[in-house]
Amino acid sequence: MEIKRIGLDLAKYVFEVHAVDGDEQVVLRKTLRREAVAQFFADLEPCLVGMEACCGSHYWARVLTDLGHDVRLISPQFVKPYVKSNKNDRNDAEAICEAVGRPSMRFVPPKSSEQLEIQAVHRIRQRVVANRTRLVNQVRGLLGEHGIVVARDINRIRRALGEIADRQSGDLGGLLLEMLGDMRDELAELDARLATYNRRIRNLFRSNEMCQRIGRIEGIGPITATALVAAIGDRSSFKNGRQFAAWLGLVPRQRSSGGKARLFGISKRGDRYLRTMLIHGARAVLGRSSGKTDARSQWVNRMRERRHPNVVAVALANKNARIVWSLLSREQSYCPEHVVSFG
Repeated sequence: MEIKRIGLDLAKYVFEVHAVDGDEQVVLRKTLRREAVAQFFADLEPCLVGMEACCGSHYWARVLTDLGHDVRLISPQFVKPYVKSNKNDRNDAEAICEAVGRPSMRFVPPKSSEQLEIQAVHRIRQRVVANRTRLVNQVRGLLGEHGIVVARDINRIRRALGEIADRQSGDLGGLLLEMLGDMRDELAELDARLATYNRRIRNLFRSNEMCQRIGRIEGIGPITATALVAAIGDRSSFKNGRQFAAWLGLVPRQRSSGGKARLFGISKRGDRYLRTMLIHGARAVLGRSSGKTDARSQWVNRMRERRHPNVVAVALANKNARIVWSLLSREQSYCPEHVVSFG
């Protein structure tokens, strides 16, 4: 049996396989249990295997690549147009097999085990930050119900909780004071956990030469640098810096027709976390650019004279993303004086 291309629909326990030969004729449809997948592909001659980029896809990409197969990951949104009739696992496998054979298809960069570990640190840290934000907002809401208004500053919340929870008497009831004391302890615990993850990210940043190279760019620190290295994967998946910026959602969204270009705000596609980090870093650069005479700061200052600061921040984030791709694809170090033009 000659197999040219396989579409593999991933799941927790039951996998669907759809294979075609060199004449694009279906030669195999098969249902596999999880424990039989690796042995099934080990018995096949190397071929092209397509999978949707989902939970577990990077693991199976490594397993099948080690067995000699050419594995491609596809975003689910690019597979959906190829699904015929109703959606089920078998039709999904057929659609994946069809999509992976398209010459113009875009693929998701596969990630190594080290990249997934770095990404896990960021995901857990992101959850801790979200939990702390929810706790602070709840504290402000509860205090507001009793006429105590605290500014939206986490340091002021800490001071207010310390002062209120330590009171022995006052307008607040004993039960509420007891709960505020518990919330103060919970906030301290979240702060300690967040500090631990920040320390892990700094250690990852110091031990990774690639992170240190892109960390020299103004507006990119240890958190953004490690997140970018964890997300990019195979840098050859992007032809140029603009494709990388578009993958991050930092290019204009458009609805052009009839030769008339209509551009709107940024597309906001891709990883929201990465895009947020890049834009926040760009805002920090904007705040320190006044009075500087280097080419980068002069470009920022000229942009601020005629555009809204948010627009300038996104434009600078876009440029930083392009510089990151250039440094990683060419394995160069960042030199501000070598930046040719900022437009």
